[in-house]
Amino acid sequence: MTSSPGWVGRRLDPDRRFGLRMTLAALALLIGALPFGVLAALVETKWSPLLDLDRDVATDLNDWVRAHPAWQHTLLFLTDWVWDPNVYRLLVAIMCGWLWWRGARRLVVWAATSMLLAGLLGALLKFVFTRARPNLPHPVHHSDGWSFPSGHALTGVVGPGVLLLALLPLIPRVCRPFAWVLAIGSAVGVAFTRVALGVHYVTDVVGGWVLGLIVLAVTSAVFEWWRRDAGLRAVDATDEGLEPEIDGDDPDPEIAHIHPGTDRDSPHGRN
Repeated sequence: MTSSPGWVGRRLDPDRRFGLRMTLAALALLIGALPFGVLAALVETKWSPLLDLDRDVATDLNDWVRAHPAWQHTLLFLTDWVWDPNVYRLLVAIMCGWLWWRGARRLVVWAATSMLLAGLLGALLKFVFTRARPNLPHPVHHSDGWSFPSGHALTGVVGPGVLLLALLPLIPRVCRPFAWVLAIGSAVGVAFTRVALGVHYVTDVVGGWVLGLIVLAVTSAVFEWWRRDAGLRAVDATDEGLEPEIDGDDPDPEIAHIHPGTDRDSPHGRN
């Protein structure tokens, strides 16, 4: 008579898919949250070397922007009209409407959940840490609310990430590296504007970046498991996007006639 598996055995049993996946998701979240936790602890304990770095960079960049009015206007335009979180929310909402009409309902749920989760986490953590914004001698810009983590930097990662991972199948393969460069450049650019304008410290924007990557990694992993449960093949999201079927091969991936547990590339993957 065989003994029943222990708690660890049950959680890692491949036949118990839900338990296994929830365990792996929790481990991935824990590993991904470690860098953010370390950074947050250093900020919360006011570690002097980090605070000195924050203060020096913010002051130097603010002074440089103040001495170059043309750059000041350019950075203000970029942060308020190009890389503002509401701009990304609007773009994702428009994309979700188009995807819903196209029938990619699963992708819509993922995109909306990722943006909502990013917004809620950012707002919650600001109230947890209540870090004041930089207090500079001659500020060139002001912003309300708490400083850590930067909501602009957080949405600057999640917004372009959601748009890119959802729409990547529609981008010609030769152009996909350039799309990635544009997305990464946008995330770096918005972070630079926030520090240069004196409304965030470097650690604020780094915290926003790390948190944004955690959100994208976790929600994308859950989405991939969702695909596999629907009988769709595994994909390399960084190369193919999360739902390659929206490129037109399967105009309605939500009702594609694929038997659960089969591979799309196998001869029996479709009816």
